[in-house]
Amino acid sequence: MVARISKLLRPFETFLKHEVASGIVLLVATAVALALANSPLSPSYHQLLERPVSVGIGPFTFTEPVQRWINDGLMAVFFFTVGMEIKREILRGELSAPGKATLPVVAALGGMVLPAVIYLAINWGTPTAHGWGIPIATDIAFALGVLTLAGRNVPRGLAVFLAALAIADDLGAIIVIALFLTEKLFPPALLAAGLVFLALLLLNKLGVRWTPAYFLLGIALWVAVFESGVHATLAGVLLGMTVPAEPGPGEQHSLLERLECRLIPWVSFGILPIFALANAGVTLQAECFKELVKNPVFWGVVLGLFVGKQLGVFLFSYVLVRAGMATLPDGVSWGKLYGAGILCGIGFTMAIFIAELSLKTPVSLEAAKLGIICASLVSGMVGVGVLKLAQEVGK
Repeated sequence: MVARISKLLRPFETFLKHEVASGIVLLVATAVALALANSPLSPSYHQLLERPVSVGIGPFTFTEPVQRWINDGLMAVFFFTVGMEIKREILRGELSAPGKATLPVVAALGGMVLPAVIYLAINWGTPTAHGWGIPIATDIAFALGVLTLAGRNVPRGLAVFLAALAIADDLGAIIVIALFLTEKLFPPALLAAGLVFLALLLLNKLGVRWTPAYFLLGIALWVAVFESGVHATLAGVLLGMTVPAEPGPGEQHSLLERLECRLIPWVSFGILPIFALANAGVTLQAECFKELVKNPVFWGVVLGLFVGKQLGVFLFSYVLVRAGMATLPDGVSWGKLYGAGILCGIGFTMAIFIAELSLKTPVSLEAAKLGIICASLVSGMVGVGVLKLAQEVGK
């Protein structure tokens, strides 16, 4: 019986180790980006990111700056793994049963609504109000990595709750990108994307588990979505949702499980650090810093992530549990849940990604990035402190 339970828990333990290690690598990449942006190498750093690169064959050649290839191309692979992760969790993970999913999903909703409201209240009536989606996301790698700093006695149920909440957060952020951060649509390309997506669904329905078929149609889907006006990374999410989640005849593991196993290390230790290197370089010289902290975007992001996240997660969870519609995870007190809510203010990867899409001026974008970094640091330190205090009180 013990061996069977251990086998059931192993996938989450492996997932947790990946996320913790990825969080450390992301932190290093962020530090390197900040160092480059504030050193004599800064001009070369920015020139490299702005250098145009052509990819394709003949008439199907795309020329974009290096930074856009990272944000639209490499990050599509990240969103592909997010799509598979969400599908797996909905089918047989922490979001599979209403009883298990209710608390983290509602907590995630609270952690999206209040930060957005706070940001809008500070930036209302200005062009930067479009950035309300920036503080709604939680960075699962950083959050779980920081959670381990709270000590070995952190309940496993709290880590599972935080992971499920962050995955629900990712889904919410994807919906925001699709519905609110699309400016102009090109209907023919959108129709082509729809047809390719239907073809992928048909492959799934027919039980096709040949990886190259999904790879080739995935490229076609990315090109169609890129040309449609919808952000190209959403092609990755759609592709991930179509990958078969059940093993074929004679197979021990599904195609979804095999692809996740192969791609997650590349995403965690390659793509996300490259994204951080390309996007976390904020100028911190005294004069620039003073100007950025006066910007309403900075305060909207900082207060949205640090204050809005913790209050939204805690209040929505408290109301749900008191109403008898959910229960706290095993071993989790209200103090520990509040500490986890503070950690949700670590919004790094997805927050920067949404900032790149929603803010149009360099000053606003720099202010948002600085706000994300500051809020994430404060949320991490305060969250660990609250969790340690909650554990001491619970002894």
